[in-house]
Amino acid sequence: MPTLASGAAIAVNDRRHELSLLPSFPRSVRQPADLPIRRWALVVVAAAAAASSACSDGRTPLVIYSPHGRELLSLAEQQFEAANPQVDVRWLDMGSQDALDRVRSERANPQADVWFGGPSALFRRAAAESLLAAYRPSWADAIPLRGHGAGELYFAVYETPAVIAYNSDAVTAETAPADWDDVLEPRWTGKVIIRDPLASGTMRTIFGMLVQRGLAATGDTAAGFGWLRRLDAQTREYVFNPALLHQKLLRQEGWVTLWDLPDILVEQGKGAPFDFVLPKSGTPVIEDAIAIVRGTEHQEAARWFVEWVGTAEAQLMAARQAFRLPARVDLPEDSLPKWARDVRAGLVVAEMDWELLSERGSHWMAYWDRNVRGRGRAATGR
Repeated sequence: MPTLASGAAIAVNDRRHELSLLPSFPRSVRQPADLPIRRWALVVVAAAAAASSACSDGRTPLVIYSPHGRELLSLAEQQFEAANPQVDVRWLDMGSQDALDRVRSERANPQADVWFGGPSALFRRAAAESLLAAYRPSWADAIPLRGHGAGELYFAVYETPAVIAYNSDAVTAETAPADWDDVLEPRWTGKVIIRDPLASGTMRTIFGMLVQRGLAATGDTAAGFGWLRRLDAQTREYVFNPALLHQKLLRQEGWVTLWDLPDILVEQGKGAPFDFVLPKSGTPVIEDAIAIVRGTEHQEAARWFVEWVGTAEAQLMAARQAFRLPARVDLPEDSLPKWARDVRAGLVVAEMDWELLSERGSHWMAYWDRNVRGRGRAATGR
């Protein structure tokens, strides 16, 4: 039966210290046995206080919730602060579903100023719950209309394709799965490792695409959940955060995974033997958005950050140094790095009903958690 690896999922950074912080867990994830509950609670409170307190040097603190990872967030912190020395950026790296859950739970007393990154389906839900503040950045016209949130509450800044990734020391390019259904072949049984989808907007999107694919073919979600049950039979482990996913893929505890392209390219750039396949039948491309949290006390600084993220300079910096595909359509093709041009040339975008995913995605994941997780092998006989 696949297991869920425990581990810290949020890194808090204020340029003076870093603190590992455990997030608000979904019901299926337990507090680590070796961390007493009182100490766990103190860690959470201390980190929140560190992130929200006023700066002793007089700068305006800007708290950012984001799934974008240390590489991009550190880069954004350094570059934005260089251009805006009166602001002290403090980011918390967490899954995009965790970001939504936190913004929702903090509605009465917002701790974050900006939510930076995650599928538009999650931002759509946050907008419907009045968790976001409207703001139209100056670069909005350079973003396709599909990347505009209703009421100008959020805008896409990157396009993030999902991929099939693998350890190239264990799997050759010729034998790697070329499409989603190939991952279900018997030769991959016990060799698939998956980021736990309850906290991950990327995995919710991939699973949502597979459910929608079955729904379009049969008129029922049963086909999609049947597919996910077979995937569960293939899966050795569901890991709690991207760092564990990378580590276990590197150690060949799993050979194949389903994940987002930027993370794989970042690890590849560090020397990890990772490679990827763009599924030939099509893959979901996440409109990775940004929004200002409603009720922030630092709205002016939040607007400055949103403006900066969408500038041509910041978009190209993210593409060249952090492997993000810009959402802007007005950037010259030859200004993009080769990897971005190659991905755009080979990418087949899967049809997605993003509104349906926003409306039904949480229900689908709750059903998956109760009826699919850990039950695939019994159901399929593997």
